[in-house]
Amino acid sequence: MAGSSNNVLLVDDMCAALVDTGYATHAPQTMALVKQTLGARPLDLIVNTHLHSDHCGGNALLQSTWPCRTAIPASEADAVRNWDETRLTFRATGQRCERFTFTETIAPGAQLRLGALDWQVLGAPGHDPHSLMLYCADERILISADALWENGFGVIFPELEGESGFAEEQAVLEAIAKLDVRLVIPGHGAPFTNVEEALERAFSRVAWLRADPARNAKNALKVLIVFKLLEVRAMNFDTLLRMLDDAAVMRAAASMLKPRGEWSTLVHTTVEELAARNGPLEIDGERIVARQA
Repeated sequence: MAGSSNNVLLVDDMCAALVDTGYATHAPQTMALVKQTLGARPLDLIVNTHLHSDHCGGNALLQSTWPCRTAIPASEADAVRNWDETRLTFRATGQRCERFTFTETIAPGAQLRLGALDWQVLGAPGHDPHSLMLYCADERILISADALWENGFGVIFPELEGESGFAEEQAVLEAIAKLDVRLVIPGHGAPFTNVEEALERAFSRVAWLRADPARNAKNALKVLIVFKLLEVRAMNFDTLLRMLDDAAVMRAAASMLKPRGEWSTLVHTTVEELAARNGPLEIDGERIVARQA
């Protein structure tokens, strides 16, 4: 999770499909863009690569607008069906997502026909154990979700909760390196063609994180703080400190970095780093403010 997420609209004569739907606060904008592109045609299908709130936050609004089918990772089906907020990550990351439903599931090895192209569903654990990618061999296009960005990849969240994630991310990068990829459409950032260079940077980053897991925790805390501020625009330090106790993933990241009694200092130091050198946040007394783009 980092900034706005990419949504990929794939349209052919049979189906208009949207891969990922962005965060809840962006849902009206996502819907407007889909309507503008499709005109009078309805959206037929939503495909979620994974269920972090910045990839499925628009599901509910789109489902209420069109009677579209929705495909989610098969391993998340029970959690969504029962809306199990312990297993789903929204509350644990301090984020929100309106309840949505699904009509079908996808898993590694599945084949999808989208945008008049054939796509293979690939597993992409690491950032999230349930995450998937879509690969079109004919056009050599990879929709990589948060497994590979031009400059890195998403936070390795399982490692914050005592589960394996670095090894899985390494394996996913190795699998991508074996594919014939011309274009990567990542979960965040612009599409890119310099795939070999991106992979080199990603392999280097995995090694750097594995050498000191606190680096992953620090990155996670920064990412989640910025993401929350981009939603609410402003927050005081005390509110943010309470979030560390309430959001399990944020709490786990903070616990890896400092003892509970030092979290106030940790929060102030982290925000100061995010505000330095024209960073994404500003400090206004006891308030933290998202910097205007």
